[in-house]
Amino acid sequence: MKTLVLVAHPNLSNSVVNKTWMERLQKEEEMTVHNLYAEYPEGRINMEREQQLLLEHDRIVFQFPFYWYSSPSLLKEWQDVVLSYGWAYGAEGTYLRGKEFMLAISTGGPETAYQAGGFNQYSMSELTKPFQATANLTGMRFLPTFKTQGVRFLEKEQIQESAENLVHHLKTNY
Repeated sequence: MKTLVLVAHPNLSNSVVNKTWMERLQKEEEMTVHNLYAEYPEGRINMEREQQLLLEHDRIVFQFPFYWYSSPSLLKEWQDVVLSYGWAYGAEGTYLRGKEFMLAISTGGPETAYQAGGFNQYSMSELTKPFQATANLTGMRFLPTFKTQGVRFLEKEQIQESAENLVHHLKTNY
């Protein structure tokens, strides 16, 4: 299964987890790792190129740090430009139907912060509903999200282990 991983981190050079994940995923043969901030430093998305990448892959993954209860801004811009009416959704927008869609998310706060009664009051499942709705609208199958939470408190070995766990998660057939 060909997997496209869209990495969206505005400061990847200072990242610990997302950078480690990206470097580990780049070693996998059936995975295309596409760093959006490196590709589009000015924020101007090439719609045709991105749509072609989507067509060439069976599983689409958004990898990002969870910022302000969503993704970094360039990933949102990517969605606005690439997932266009008549291509990704609408009567003629069938190009993504049947593909698989997954999130790979890191959070600074611990898992306990993302639940009813926790610091953020809502679960990750609740906070990622817009991504699930995007999968529904475009006809993609939303797969279980991969999360590494509390990254501020992780040791180097734990970060490496999370990268291996991500690879395993992405290779799992649901």
